Amino acid sequence: MPLSRAPDDATACLALADGTLFYGQGFGATGQRVAELCFNTAMTGYQEIMTDPSYAGQIVTFTFPHIGNVGVNPDDDETADPVAEGMVVKWDPTEPSNWRAAERLTDWLMRRGRTGIGGLDTRRLTRAIRQQGAPHVALAHAPDGQFDIEALVAAARAFPGLLGLDLAKEVTCAQSYRWDEMRWAWPNGYTRRTANGHKVVAIDYGAKRNILRCLASAGCDVTVLPATATAEDVLGQSPDGVFLSNGPGDPAATGDYAVPMIQEVLRRSDIPVFGICLGHQMLALALGARTIKMNHGHHGANHPVKDLETGKVEITSMNHGFAVDSQTLPDGVIETHVSLFDGSNCGIRLADRPVFSVQYHPEASPGPQDSYYLFDRFVDAIDLAKSG
Repeated sequence: MPLSRAPDDATACLALADGTLFYGQGFGATGQRVAELCFNTAMTGYQEIMTDPSYAGQIVTFTFPHIGNVGVNPDDDETADPVAEGMVVKWDPTEPSNWRAAERLTDWLMRRGRTGIGGLDTRRLTRAIRQQGAPHVALAHAPDGQFDIEALVAAARAFPGLLGLDLAKEVTCAQSYRWDEMRWAWPNGYTRRTANGHKVVAIDYGAKRNILRCLASAGCDVTVLPATATAEDVLGQSPDGVFLSNGPGDPAATGDYAVPMIQEVLRRSDIPVFGICLGHQMLALALGARTIKMNHGHHGANHPVKDLETGKVEITSMNHGFAVDSQTLPDGVIETHVSLFDGSNCGIRLADRPVFSVQYHPEASPGPQDSYYLFDRFVDAIDLAKSG
């Protein structure tokens, strides 16, 4: 099909696999990106969202219209480069107005090879995602406004989707390393942990930097291992605890190698284990449960979660397209948290051991700080295990 001219001098096109087209103004890198489309309801933290490894294979629609207004800065990167394939926004990014801004969002995206489209009706797009599920899309940015629509729709339809896709191997670290940087605090920013602490092995399925900072701030000497680490690799570190990080993709696919490691660690030791997000799903699979693909997932910083054991409600940050099927939890595994949006599982623990996990992101980057206590709970479990 010959190239077609976009209407109203648009320079970007978002093509859905069903043939629906959205035109707008492109920014960032030129070219084409193919991915699953999701929406995020957070009112802040677009840089952290774009650099969250859990967004591998996805393009993010931001429901909050003011994207780019505070610019970007090196401190807010959650990994070295953006991982989300692109972004969709209501209004074109403006000039930044914030004392921490070091660069414009548009320049940052261009330098990092990521594409954005502005001027779309994000409410309409979000409703379509909620009603029909997360679609496969192709996003193209062409300054001359010339698009091969047939090729874009074909590319969207050819995208295999996230079901059955192991993405943890693509975003994990290449080799092990130590982490000692702690949470940002005024006026010194990030500082280094110097005191001795509990030895914790963190399995990197796509770990965000602020999660590792929270572990360090809670009193942990953190050693990060790749997603493919074996039980021998983990136990060879003589850890006091094991942390299972967040990450992207289908947990069942990552579980092919992650589940045997977790099962072996649980069989050979009684050390505390704490998992979040994909790590939560890995733990559930290792304990005998199953996971399911959600219609449109949970992505945002305003998700209410109820602690079934205390009755307390936490407002949490979430980013996941798969969930643990609570109906498949075996005996001895207690469901501890549920989403108040849809009742889906958001936490589990073993009845007789210090092994627990949650679906949400307690490090709050971005998001509310209601769940920081979980890092202290992990450290308290390590204290108790060592004293016993």
